[in-house]
Amino acid sequence: MQGHAGLMLVQLRLRTELSSEDYVRQKTWLKARFEKCPLHPEGGCGFRKVGYYNRVKPAGLRVPYWHCPLGHRVFSLLPDFAASRVSSSLASIEQVVEHFDRCRRDEYMDSESAAASVGPAVERASAVRWVNRRRRWVQAALAIAVGLLPALAGCEPSLAGVRAAIGGPIVLVRLREIAAAHLAQMPAPLGFNPLPRAREVRLARPPYGLGPAPPRSIG
Repeated sequence: MQGHAGLMLVQLRLRTELSSEDYVRQKTWLKARFEKCPLHPEGGCGFRKVGYYNRVKPAGLRVPYWHCPLGHRVFSLLPDFAASRVSSSLASIEQVVEHFDRCRRDEYMDSESAAASVGPAVERASAVRWVNRRRRWVQAALAIAVGLLPALAGCEPSLAGVRAAIGGPIVLVRLREIAAAHLAQMPAPLGFNPLPRAREVRLARPPYGLGPAPPRSIG
């Protein structure tokens, strides 16, 4: 990921149990520290804190970053609640997917109507694409986590299935904690690799029937 005058931007996890509101209110980014340069733990590279960059969402959030002149890298510390490479929180992305699933299950909506209902107040096709992107992101994150983590062996790669296995009110935030060693290889918004592309993730048909025939899928 390029940024900051063409330097390579590397995101790393900033462990926190604070909500986004408390994190912003307390300006916790001011307390963030690196003990040493991730590339040169022995020192001597000129590693230093440069400043902060703003995130649109959650509102008021600032992310601290450091520069390693020798390694030509900029390192930022992203708090656990914040989505990677998306101006959003992990909780809000998860809520979109869960709301979609509830519309399918409880309101007996077809997939397109559910997505349009959940998405932002824009043209219907745009709202459907907006929701489906988030569904793909979550689906990819869950599938990779189930394949990587022994704690999820045999688990259904769904929010409900993973929540039953690991607990926690926000599944994606809990996964960022227990998959910390793999975040550099996992796709955003959970991990720090690029977002999965549409052709890489085929949306699963939601398991909610509307009578004898299954509903039409927009995956």
